[in-house]
Amino acid sequence: MNKPIADIRREYTKKSLDEQDVNNNPLVQFQQWFDESLKAEVYDPNAMTLSTIQNNKPTSRIVLLKGIEDNSFVFYTNYQSDKGKNIEQNPHVALMFYWSELERQVRIEGIAEKIDGKKSEEYFQSRPYGSKIGAWASPQSSAIKNRDILEERVKTLEKKYEENSAIPRPAQWGGYAIVPNKIEFWQGRASRLHDRIVYMLESDNKWKIMRLAP
Repeated sequence: MNKPIADIRREYTKKSLDEQDVNNNPLVQFQQWFDESLKAEVYDPNAMTLSTIQNNKPTSRIVLLKGIEDNSFVFYTNYQSDKGKNIEQNPHVALMFYWSELERQVRIEGIAEKIDGKKSEEYFQSRPYGSKIGAWASPQSSAIKNRDILEERVKTLEKKYEENSAIPRPAQWGGYAIVPNKIEFWQGRASRLHDRIVYMLESDNKWKIMRLAP
């Protein structure tokens, strides 16, 4: 018999987190934790939940972090997708990373801004051939009749752009930088008495560090 959902639980005992031990800069602290996730061979450590606002309601999906640049978190997408339209209407977003193997979570709130077109171009050209073709083929978030439509578009594009040819970046595709104003680091602890350290960006552009009750 399957275990009831309410009975699924485990203790978190691997590590601890203290406000006296964290870096004064949350971006540096995040990079330290991210490096530890790589060392621990966490599966998809750069996978993050991106939450945006659509019609005054939150909506979330998984995207991939592609860089920590200029004190911001960078990812790439189709600007005409639902998330792109959401950000255009309301740039306030939230990110969340969960690294189960380390019993850690990071929550981020901030403002999304389109990055420089040159940087988007550089990253697009570094992508695998199939990913470039896919960026052109998919009208992301739009309703389509069936998968055949996508596959036919791919075939047409593959004829137009051979594997070693230059493929231009679609105008509707590029990067966003999330400039954070709040970052919370969560470390699982026993008996649900978890460690939560939050950084809040104050009006003088300095980070205030606080411990939160679990």
